[in-house]
This record gives sequence, structure tokens and C-alpha cells, in this order.
Amino acid sequence: NMNFLPGIWWSLPLVLVWATPPVTSSWWYMGAVGSSRVMCDNVPGLVSRQRQLCRRHPEAMLSIGRGVAAWTAECQHQFRRHRWDCNALERGQRLLGRVLLRSSRESAFVHAISSAGVVFAITRACSQGELKSCSCDPKKKGSAKDSKGHFDWGGCSDNIDYGIKFARAFVDAKERKGKDARALMNLHNNRAGRKAVKRFLKQECKCHGVSGSCTLRTCWLAMADFRKTGDYLWKKYNGAIQVVMNQDGTGFTVANKKFKKPTKNDLVYFESSPDYCIRDRDVGSLGTAGRVCNQTSRGMDSCEVMCCGRGYDTSRVSRMTKCECKFHWCCAVRCQDCLEVVDIHTCKAPKSAGWTSRT
Repeated sequence: NMNFLPGIWWSLPLVLVWATPPVTSSWWYMGAVGSSRVMCDNVPGLVSRQRQLCRRHPEAMLSIGRGVAAWTAECQHQFRRHRWDCNALERGQRLLGRVLLRSSRESAFVHAISSAGVVFAITRACSQGELKSCSCDPKKKGSAKDSKGHFDWGGCSDNIDYGIKFARAFVDAKERKGKDARALMNLHNNRAGRKAVKRFLKQECKCHGVSGSCTLRTCWLAMADFRKTGDYLWKKYNGAIQVVMNQDGTGFTVANKKFKKPTKNDLVYFESSPDYCIRDRDVGSLGTAGRVCNQTSRGMDSCEVMCCGRGYDTSRVSRMTKCECKFHWCCAVRCQDCLEVVDIHTCKAPKSAGWTSRT
């Protein structure tokens, strides 16, 4: 799919964002003629280990592009009702890098979900035969037993171990250059993201026998929809644990002794998050001016919370909706088009709506 061709990478703590060039771009041309060295050497922001992997597995870069699309969409879905909505790129502002330069809960989530996205995409590419270096899980062969009895491994089990191995080598390479607190935090959250994908690996089976009876079963392991990983990491974001470096600088300890020590599955962060109420380049905040809020909600998407007490504007709009839907035998649902008038509430801008910057 040409829509996922990687183009301009920019230097973030991990390989995160591409702009999508036209099919005729020089990047794709260089890849098409087989010069992976030229291609990989012209991608800015990669460390030497990433360039080595790029040259060795140029076809994997297209899969990583799909992974970026998957995790970006998931991040935006999970934060859709929050002041920071993971939409900096969609609005044409390269502010995500500013968020990642902080050691906040948002940074922890982005590192975890982006690492998970690479695992998911590489593993899927292996199963679909798109990569020369991997295929279906080679360990899932022969017979086995579960709670329902004996079965034979068959089909194409997702090679999650290869996906994790590749993602760890590629994504973590940038963090392994540094030994500071932020690098350790990022490595921890990257690993939590990888583990989250494997957590939802599920066994699927097909029955063989007379009239579909399960006297014989063929089973394989498959990844769940990426939404499950996103939902799981969202819970981890809400329960993220603030930590500080230990005295010898080799690990973390909890900032508040009342909280439990983080496990390998937990997300960790150092800095408290900004409120994201106003436009601030230094923290990667677009502010909430113009954001749609929910007048009846009492959650994070409420007009009171979303608009940071600045108030909101209301506009009445007309839109077409499907209505009076009826089921017709067999098997269709037919609806009418109805004109609906609704009130849309959007947050007011602060009196000074320009960018705030401390630099």
C-alpha cells in the first residue's frame, strides 16, 4: 500500500513519525532500485544500529510505516476526550517531539503504544509473508493439549517473538545510546508496550470431523485487534507510577512510598504533566481553544474541564443522520435520511491566544 511509504523521519526519542511522500518520491525510487544503503543513509534521525537494521531489512521499513499509522490512530482514539489529544501532527504542528522530551505520563504512553505498534506491524508482516527474515511461528508444530483436549498445530501462528525481537532491536537502539534517567524510563515503557501486544495473543481453532464435530482440531495463535492493546495501555496510563532514580543510577524507586513498586507491565514517568490548557511550544501543547466539549458530561470531555474554566461558544448546526431504520427479511436494514439540528459547544480561546514559550 503506497499510502504507508515512509518519507521524512524526524529525530524523536524513538522512530515515530513519517510524512507520506508521493509514490514518485526519491525515497521510494531508491528503495525500488534496491539500493538499501543509499535509502537508509538518507533517512535523518536514525542512529547507527537503526541504519544497520534498515539496510539489512529494507522491506521491514514499509511494515514499520503501517505500525506508525496504527499506533497514531490508537493514541488519538484513547486521548480523544482529553485536553492533550495526540493530534499535534494532524493539525500541522510538530509538537509531539516536545511532549516526548518531557518525562510525563503522556510521553510514557506514546513510547509504549508506538513500541507496541512496531511489534504488531512486524508480526503481521511475518504472517503475511512480506518479510524475508521471518515467517509463521516455527515453534508451533506437532500436537499439543489444552483444556478441551488434544489438537494439532496448523495454519499460521503469529510469530510474536520475532516481532518483539525486531522491535526491541530497532526502537530501543536510540535509547541505548544514553544512560540517563529519561533513557531508562523510555526503555521501560517501550518494553511494557511490547509485552502488551503479546498479552492478547489468543488461540484460534478450526474443527474437523463429521458435521463439523470437533473430534479433530487444528489450532494456531493470533494477535488480537490492536484496540485491545490500546485499551490495556490506556488503563496503564491512568495508573502510571511516578518514579525517581535510585542512588546508584541503575533503576527506579517510587516517588511516593505509599505506592507499589512498578512491575514490567506498568508505565512509569518522572515529571508531572502540564495542564495543556494553553498553546505552549515548550511542553508540546496546542491548547484547548476551539475543541468540542460535552455540555452534559462530568468527565474529562466536559466543557468545564476541557475549556479550563474559560467558557465555551455554542453554535447550532444541521446534519443528516440515519433514522427510522427497519429490518427487512432477509437480510437488510433500510433507513431514511433525517435532518437533525444539534448544538455544538467549542472552548473559548484565552485572551492571549498566541504561543507561549519560555525560550
